[in-house]
Amino acid sequence: MNIGQKVLFELKKEISETDYERYIKKLIYDARRSRSNLVYFSAPNMLVAKWIKTKYTDKLQHLFELQNEIKPEIEITVGKQTSKAPATIIKQSTEKSTSKSTYLNPSLKFDSFIVGDSNQFAYTTAKSVAEKPGQLYNPLFIYGGVGLGKTHLLQAIGNYHIDMGRTVIYTTLEQFMNSFTSHLQSQTMDRFRDKFRECDLLLIDDIQFLSRKEKTQDEFFHTFNELYNANKQIVITADRQPNKIAGLVDRLRSRFEMGLMADIQPPGLETKIAIIQKKCELDGIQLNHEIINYIAANMGDNIREIEGTIIKLNALSSMLNQEITLDFAQNAIKDQLKEKKENITIDDIVKIVSRELNIKPSDIKSKKRTKMVVNARRTAIYLARNLTPNSMPQIAMYFGMKDHTAVSHTMKKITEIIDNDENFKVLLEELSNKIHTDTQSHNN
Repeated sequence: MNIGQKVLFELKKEISETDYERYIKKLIYDARRSRSNLVYFSAPNMLVAKWIKTKYTDKLQHLFELQNEIKPEIEITVGKQTSKAPATIIKQSTEKSTSKSTYLNPSLKFDSFIVGDSNQFAYTTAKSVAEKPGQLYNPLFIYGGVGLGKTHLLQAIGNYHIDMGRTVIYTTLEQFMNSFTSHLQSQTMDRFRDKFRECDLLLIDDIQFLSRKEKTQDEFFHTFNELYNANKQIVITADRQPNKIAGLVDRLRSRFEMGLMADIQPPGLETKIAIIQKKCELDGIQLNHEIINYIAANMGDNIREIEGTIIKLNALSSMLNQEITLDFAQNAIKDQLKEKKENITIDDIVKIVSRELNIKPSDIKSKKRTKMVVNARRTAIYLARNLTPNSMPQIAMYFGMKDHTAVSHTMKKITEIIDNDENFKVLLEELSNKIHTDTQSHNN
């Protein structure tokens, strides 16, 4: 596998399956023409080329930089080059990286991080560590699910110190392992140790991949000790707590736990709305309140995926020269929502609705006609129709209703209530958000 294929493979892990299949999978790396500072890809048509340029150029540059410590220019050609008709080139230039050892995204700073109840503690501790490195919480261990902001906080700490002229090493655990293996094979371990042990701050992303890597764990243990004994700050992120990382040796686990552990929970609806508004403000994208609420309520909790959706809407709007309306947004992301629906069951919905509305699940599926039960049943039916791929006859069968016309009547009744009761509309959005959150956590 060449470097271009490796980069596309890594990108696949971080984006939606729809985006990968529709766009990235069609990209072909040109190994013959590419160099360390200039990378060529070919795309089948201008639409795909423009889409990738708009949405993924920065990410491609970052992934190449992680592979060989050089941030290249990215050129995307359309069609095959011939002597008669040169290929069209979609080019994204970049200035030379100011530091080969940091790989930091300069836009990931504390002032661009949206704080809510779900991430307040992690944000506060990260900022404290940035202001007083090596003094308060060392190491700082930040953990949480995919796309919730761990990397943002990690890089915010790094950017804070880069601006102050300090030496910062930010790296993913995979890059640390690759560098370790490379230096070990070339018998240049002194250079490796100089790089990772003579910095002011060491920031390690995705430490869970250290699992069962015995030689790398041993080297990281000694690196950790060298930095810690010199009062150098260490910040680590993972998708789980240290005691839940299988195959992690006890001496490393104890060191990770001797500092401070801060978790990031999935964001609430209000926080997601604020994040979308901030993203739109930073990128100059115009989305009305109705569209923002729709995205926040339906796109789950992966902030990276939500931001990608906003970029996608803006790119499609620009390419098609169409205004972003609610219908436009719904049509643009329907494939992504379909994937999410397939992971949600009616049982999931009944479980959440019964818990949040304090109604027994058996009552929701019963024939009881008390006001509270009827409202809960209607709510569950409405959410089942909107959040799952089940047809109205299937939903009617689940709830023991006569036929699909009863479901249709319920949908109309709920729609009327939504139009006249803003509080009920907010409740539906919050329930939808909780259902997505619980389902995503269960699947992970």
